[in-house]
Amino acid sequence: MNDDYIKMALKDDGNLKVILKGCVENVAQEKVGVVSVVYLTKDPKKAEQKFTEYNANKEEGDYYMVYNCPLDTFLPSLGHYPSIEIHQEDLNGK
Repeated sequence: MNDDYIKMALKDDGNLKVILKGCVENVAQEKVGVVSVVYLTKDPKKAEQKFTEYNANKEEGDYYMVYNCPLDTFLPSLGHYPSIEIHQEDLNGK
């Protein structure tokens, strides 16, 4: 986890705080990488609380990340926006 990105995401600037969960699931005998939005808030304290809670209770292979997102913005134009990268090695369990 990159602490600088987390600090940036939890800054009290009025932007939406988005928590994503990445994991690998078995679907029809095939491993599939899944990224889900699991929590949204504008309150940085609630976002930090939930982010900490989710990470403390996560299952093996789960990964959580929190993002700071302005509304009405094409997110890929930002330096860092909601995404989780899943590699083939993650799917193979290596």
